[in-house]
Amino acid sequence: MIQVVETHEGLKNQPVKKVFINYFFPSLFGLMLMSVNILADGVFIGNGVGSDGLAGVNLAIPLFSLIFSISLWIGIGGGTMYSVNIGEGEVAKARSVFSLATTSLMALILITGVIGYFNVKEIAYLLGANADTLSFTVEYLEVLFLLGWIIALQQLISIFVRNDGSPTLSMVALGMTAIVNIGLNYYMIFILELGVFGAALATVLASLIGLIVLLLHFFKKYTNLRKLSFQWSWKMLRRIFLIGFPSFFSEAGTLVFMAGYNLTIVGLLGTDGVAAFSVVNYLHGFLFLSFFGIESALQPMISYYHGAKEKGRIIESLKIGEKASFTLGLFLLIVGFVTAPILVSLFGLESEEVRKLAIQGIRLFFIGYVFLGFNFVYMTYFQSIGEIRKSTIIIFLRSFFFLLLLLWLLPKLIGIAGVWLAVPLAEILVALLLVFFTRKHVMMQTGQRNSSV
Repeated sequence: MIQVVETHEGLKNQPVKKVFINYFFPSLFGLMLMSVNILADGVFIGNGVGSDGLAGVNLAIPLFSLIFSISLWIGIGGGTMYSVNIGEGEVAKARSVFSLATTSLMALILITGVIGYFNVKEIAYLLGANADTLSFTVEYLEVLFLLGWIIALQQLISIFVRNDGSPTLSMVALGMTAIVNIGLNYYMIFILELGVFGAALATVLASLIGLIVLLLHFFKKYTNLRKLSFQWSWKMLRRIFLIGFPSFFSEAGTLVFMAGYNLTIVGLLGTDGVAAFSVVNYLHGFLFLSFFGIESALQPMISYYHGAKEKGRIIESLKIGEKASFTLGLFLLIVGFVTAPILVSLFGLESEEVRKLAIQGIRLFFIGYVFLGFNFVYMTYFQSIGEIRKSTIIIFLRSFFFLLLLLWLLPKLIGIAGVWLAVPLAEILVALLLVFFTRKHVMMQTGQRNSSV
């Protein structure tokens, strides 16, 4: 067995609580910077290009989401296998996972980019572009199709750097990306007057800077990625895609959530309802990332402990994750309930009716945060040990089955309040199922079985 270098000494020897903190806060901070980054893009484009430019970019955003989803799919799948192999002491095999994940991601993104670039107008129309927005959408799409591989590669490397024991560097890279993007957006749009093209180019160049920061990890003395190896394996590739699928599936659930809510609310209240939902959805998009911080912390820990057959540390990690998610969810619920009028006022809504709807929405919708994190903990646990079917079932129940069922049923019974409560009740139902049918078994059996990852 190959000796694991000092990169993972903390995972092996430090208290689990300290390890969790070391992973959680850098991940949380980095994800929040990403959220601010997205907001800054909209502010600069809206003020520097205009409403048509902003609309055009919004129509192109699904491609950005696709790039991110594919990166997450291959990155989480590969990162999980990487950490398990490191935990087992199979360093050469872990390095091969990284090489295979990187190669497959680049191939997939480049093929997508070439096809998309030569059919960019058709794709723009499919995304909803019209005479007013077509030129802006095409400008943004062309840059992403040509250079989106930089964004994808940065996301992938960030996941592997975190799994290789450097969560702080991963956070610094995300921070640099956000700061550079904000600066370049201002320079490209207001100084060079490059409009939407400049905004797209700023996003790519900022990702390039973040990627360069991440590459510093490869020059550290103690890193398992310092030496690379490559062993082609269809079985390994299939395993990467299989393990990462829940992350991709979860992203698809976000689209179902947005579409389901928009259609339900517009049928009930029309434009006022959609405007109120946009406030709730923006706040949800910002706060939801905090729960990804818990996932980002637990995934490399549980994967490594699973490979190292550290049953006790896995159980301790789960308990810490449960406490952290409950505390975070309760905190967000209290903040939302108390400050809902202030939060709504930030969006400059003129209609008092829309303001009241948004305040009601925040206070009811945020109840789901108390349970959402708990569900994330177990979704991450099953994904991190390679039990993909169970992780996928959790995502299917909370993001598809219960959500759509409740969105159809509750508004018929209690009106708009039912719309706001659909997500909280879906999260509560999944959490109850996990408590009664899964949690006790996991706590007793964790580590006794060692699935091959």
